[in-house]
Amino acid sequence: MSAELGLKNWHTVLAGGSQPAEIAALLHEDAVFHSPVVHTPQRGRKTVTAYLAAAGQTLGNPHFRYVREFHDGENALLEFETEIDTIRINGVDLIRFDADSAIVDFKVMIRPLKAVNKVWEVMAAQLQRAAG
Repeated sequence: MSAELGLKNWHTVLAGGSQPAEIAALLHEDAVFHSPVVHTPQRGRKTVTAYLAAAGQTLGNPHFRYVREFHDGENALLEFETEIDTIRINGVDLIRFDADSAIVDFKVMIRPLKAVNKVWEVMAAQLQRAAG
């Protein structure tokens, strides 16, 4: 039941504010992140940590909530809703875990287009700030 334990760990990290060190501890060394706004997959624990931390800062506001969650074996799907600057965002996180419940693949899909554009704008600024 790698997804069940992995999701428990994921929710704990989110509740703690999506701190980069805590996110990194959940990731397989060769984890892959599929962004809704970046064409190529982002690879490796360090890079995936940066993207997930930026996403946590971008989307993780008082409006954020998971509204549905499904998991089976190593796979999980979490539907979420949030709002940024009055733009309502609906999306899903598709997560695959390894046998040790580490995240090996994380894909985010967002709708509608106005929401994708807003997330791109805010997350790009967050990544630039994090890069220094």
